[in-house]
Amino acid sequence: MFPTDAVAAGECSAPARRDPTYILVDAWMDSYPREPASVTLDIDDTCDVVHGHQQLSLFNAHYDERCFLPIHVYDTEKSRPVAVVLRPGKTPGGVEVRALLRRLVRHIRTRWHNTQITFRGDGHYARPEAMAWCETNGIDYIFGLSGTKPLARKVDEVADDIRTRRAIENLPVLRGYTETRHKAKSWDRERRTVARIEATMLGLDIRFVVTSLDVGSAEWIYDSLYCARGQAENLIKLHKTQLASDRTSCRSALANQVRLVLHTRPLIG
Repeated sequence: MFPTDAVAAGECSAPARRDPTYILVDAWMDSYPREPASVTLDIDDTCDVVHGHQQLSLFNAHYDERCFLPIHVYDTEKSRPVAVVLRPGKTPGGVEVRALLRRLVRHIRTRWHNTQITFRGDGHYARPEAMAWCETNGIDYIFGLSGTKPLARKVDEVADDIRTRRAIENLPVLRGYTETRHKAKSWDRERRTVARIEATMLGLDIRFVVTSLDVGSAEWIYDSLYCARGQAENLIKLHKTQLASDRTSCRSALANQVRLVLHTRPLIG
């Protein structure tokens, strides 16, 4: 997880001990008195605006800024950072996400051999390469998923029922949940997909998540498990506003990665 394109693509073979990112991973693991039975790790990226031409900085049209998009990984149950990875200012692709998960899990497994790991993230991380790797290696995931017409048709009957009941009962809001099996064009298999359907006087709002988990109701998967990732967003805001972690003004990408680690270390405690 060096802050370079080669490492983002999983092409670097340098020893893990030389990577400053693993300092945080080790500190997080040290915070546990013993190997936990399971951990849920939230993964998200955030805009880090730059004011120059630092290595890895790119113009991002969504933010209308030249920036980095560093990836943050948190153990939100403990409110502890696990890793922060400096990276270019563009949405991570499937190969990059897979490489990051692989390297992080590989390091965790050097000490925790039996812990069940679940990754949780928004739609940026629902990449077929990442999901396939997780399934092959016994890692669970729950990721946001963009809606498509074929996917919407699979939940249309339930959505119509919720919309009708809201209108008949004259309710301001009525929410329901359902699930289906879905295979997108880029996927090699069907996967469990959960839908949260909310009917209001303004119409329908449907949100989807895809998961490897085969337990729990659709409501529990979405409301209790997936929505808990909101705490990671709060931790990222704290990271930037209270610890000034977006002061990545060095020209060298490696120097800025070290700065990210130094700004993150106080959160370990």
